[in-house]
Amino acid sequence: MIGIVHCGSGNIASVANAIDHLGGDAAVINSPDDLDDCASIILPGVGSFFEVMGKLRHEGFDQALQRNVVERRKPALGICLGMQVMASHGTEGGPCAGLCWFAGTVGKLHSTNPSDRIPHVGWNQIQIRRPHALLNGIPSPADFYFVHSYSMRTENPGDVIAICDYADGVTAIVGRDNIFATQFHPEKSQDHGLKILENFLDWQP
Repeated sequence: MIGIVHCGSGNIASVANAIDHLGGDAAVINSPDDLDDCASIILPGVGSFFEVMGKLRHEGFDQALQRNVVERRKPALGICLGMQVMASHGTEGGPCAGLCWFAGTVGKLHSTNPSDRIPHVGWNQIQIRRPHALLNGIPSPADFYFVHSYSMRTENPGDVIAICDYADGVTAIVGRDNIFATQFHPEKSQDHGLKILENFLDWQP
């Protein structure tokens, strides 16, 4: 079973519906202990870094995620804010420590180009920097759907799988070992996004 962590924010239903459409077995997880029964985990999120990390800590999801993803090495997929909270720190809503799975900081996008609107909302191309099993069948460049005002800046360039040339630069995908995370929304990105989710169903890192 794929556990979709309920972070108290949006896009839970659309992620669950996409997994169901692909024939996967997904359940929305409201209790951190229930993650122990999941074979893989999706961490979605819409909202602020500070708010979502506060909820994860208050309810004990931070410890359950550490136990299942880092210690037990279950496949994990982060989406949008779910990717951002995997960083060391975030600034949205106030300075806040993240899950610390990727060394780096999540900060607000900036641009001197008036055509770069922030929030970054809509379709944009990603450029794949290195191959990954979850990108099998995905061309480079490829279009995906973004909705965000903040972006992760990693300290380790090797953690970056794909980028997006927008504003002052967007880290589009990060990954290491059993963890893969996207700044864009695969569940809203039509065929390419569904292909990533389909690959995740079969992923055995």
